[in-house]
Amino acid sequence: MQMKYLAAALAALAAAGSAQAQSSVTVYGLVDTGVEYLNNAGPNGAGSVTRMTSGATNTSRIGFRGTEDLGGGLKALFQLENGFKLDNGSFDGDANQLFNRQSTVGLEGGFGRVVAGRSYSTTYDFLSPFDPMGYSANYSWATTAGATGNRKDGMPTGVSNLVKYQGEFSGVKIGAMYGFGEVAGETRNGAKYGVGLGWGTGPFSVVATYDRNNSATAANTPYDRATSAHLAAGYQPSEAWKFNLGYRYYKKSLATGAADLRSDFFWGGAAYKFTPAMTLIGAIYYQNIKNVANDADPIMYSLRLKYAMSKRTDLYLSTAYAKAKNGQLVGLSRDDVGYGSSQFGMTLGMQHRF
Repeated sequence: MQMKYLAAALAALAAAGSAQAQSSVTVYGLVDTGVEYLNNAGPNGAGSVTRMTSGATNTSRIGFRGTEDLGGGLKALFQLENGFKLDNGSFDGDANQLFNRQSTVGLEGGFGRVVAGRSYSTTYDFLSPFDPMGYSANYSWATTAGATGNRKDGMPTGVSNLVKYQGEFSGVKIGAMYGFGEVAGETRNGAKYGVGLGWGTGPFSVVATYDRNNSATAANTPYDRATSAHLAAGYQPSEAWKFNLGYRYYKKSLATGAADLRSDFFWGGAAYKFTPAMTLIGAIYYQNIKNVANDADPIMYSLRLKYAMSKRTDLYLSTAYAKAKNGQLVGLSRDDVGYGSSQFGMTLGMQHRF
């Protein structure tokens, strides 16, 4: 009898171990900080500033992701990811959002992946590999350029109340998302939606995206409608060289009935590996603003030298220069307000991934 109970206990332990092996949870993240010099850094000719920054090349973050094998090629998955500022320990973004970057649950199988919650937009997912500077705060304008009047002619990045699909079949990648506006009695108020299509073979890759971002207002109140469409391409002829180009069409129809905000945005760049550890990246970003008498038409030149100390740790030196026409304001960062018609910056930093 005792042997029978022992056999049953061993069988239960084996089953538990097998179930555990089919599930996994990973803790991951990165920390990124540097020291930045910036001129034209304050109002009324306040001059330059030297400061510590966080997330100069990528936002510092910590996350948890997990999967469970449901059988038949189907997996359940979740992801929780918080962005934070390494220099002062605060949240990156809304202080009321604990997992301000991602908080999703979903399913994955031969059909692709479906997630629900808060996540990156389809446009962001599809275009991120095509920005030479990797959507960095220091210094990229691919998500949204710093232009006249703190205008944000860009793409939706993080989306709440979202359902998102992505799949890849024989080199063709497709994606779609819908973010619920959640305004009673109205479907479109506050809603966000987008689609993406990508293709790659050998050294060539190309993507196209379309999205709509409706501002959230009270019920039965007019709302702004922002539309963007993107086309981007990549070419990597060897391990040493990589080239990228991108274009964005942007239009925002205002609830006030004023003239649409229109712009065309272009970027291009290249990366060259001198050695397996040393990479030089250069990029140019240009925004052609429409429907404005004295338009800024800002342009930015970015350069980064990166040294990989290991597979997880990089040192980097980034520098950039931006200028605008007609005495309009411009800033290097997509997040900061410009205080002059030009700006120069340089950042020396370090990033560690875990």
